[in-house]
Amino acid sequence: MIVGIPREVKKDEFRVGLLPDGARAFRREGHRVLFESGAGEGCGHGDGEYAQAGAEVVGGAAEVWGRADLVYKVKEPLAQEWPLIRSGQVVFTYFHFAASRELTGAMLKSGAVALAYETILERDGSLPCLVPMSEIAGRMSIQEGAKCLEKVSNGQGTLLAGVPGVAPAEVLILGGGVVGSNAARIAAGLGARVTVMDVSLPRLRVLDDILPANVTTLFSTPDNLERRLGQADLVVGAVLKEGARAPRLVTAGMLKGMKKGSALVDVSIDQGGCFETSRPTTHSQPTYVVEGVVHYCVSNMPGGVARTSTQALANATLPYALKLASLGWKKALAADRGFLHGLNLSEGRVHHPAVAEAFGLPLSPADKALDL
Repeated sequence: MIVGIPREVKKDEFRVGLLPDGARAFRREGHRVLFESGAGEGCGHGDGEYAQAGAEVVGGAAEVWGRADLVYKVKEPLAQEWPLIRSGQVVFTYFHFAASRELTGAMLKSGAVALAYETILERDGSLPCLVPMSEIAGRMSIQEGAKCLEKVSNGQGTLLAGVPGVAPAEVLILGGGVVGSNAARIAAGLGARVTVMDVSLPRLRVLDDILPANVTTLFSTPDNLERRLGQADLVVGAVLKEGARAPRLVTAGMLKGMKKGSALVDVSIDQGGCFETSRPTTHSQPTYVVEGVVHYCVSNMPGGVARTSTQALANATLPYALKLASLGWKKALAADRGFLHGLNLSEGRVHHPAVAEAFGLPLSPADKALDL
């Protein structure tokens, strides 16, 4: 099979879908790798490393998309890439379809097979290709949120950790999953006073056992949320509904009850955001202010730490990509029900329930797409 690795075109996206070691792995199994020149520069890997690993380095995206049977990348195709996608071509990446009708429509029109990292399941119900980026985004949310509280970022001028004689910041984390637990661990380690809210009591019990004493767990209700928002210096949105649009937990009106110069970090922005006032931003222009509250809504947070995140992503996705190349997408998905759950669209049909529900589209069972 011909595997194509295009350069990412999303603004400030420095990750790449494949590392040189991965190119060697494909070559060992007899596959060809087309690598767009310069695609690895953002995470420190030059064209020469890929050539030495057996990849064919090509000059532009059109050739990668035009020749590849499997396109293996990091972020969803953008409008400039849509005309390059072919019917029957397999595209393996993060899609987050429920957050974009336009992307969904374009991929349906293309007739391509869209396999989404973020909806692949393990047997225990976990999301193996989403977890590593969630871990990174959760940890980054505190790092970036601390910057947002600085006066030069239009924040209130609060040091997250405080100092002797001065209280630390109050950090509120909405969601106790992978993002939320990682955010809580970093914030607590810095000495902040942390509250994690979730609607799952079993999850809150787990967090109460594993997190430090300066972390409080709180069941999420509208009243609890409004009270804690008014006390918070930094709020991290870390809610996830697998494959679906993120629920909007904080309305525009709620901002009026928050401290001036407080900050919101919306890690759920890839799925549409969990704050009503959220809109996607970039690493080069990460923030804006609404009602005196600093909003950080970068839609590809892990791209800012491209060396770490590319390695972590490759660790998780490469085994799946190798199966696709060696077995073909239908046999690979038929052999693994959790992998099959990653099939969102194929040949103009919608296979993921959350995507169909988001846009009122007919749902075609994923099993029927295999037609073996």
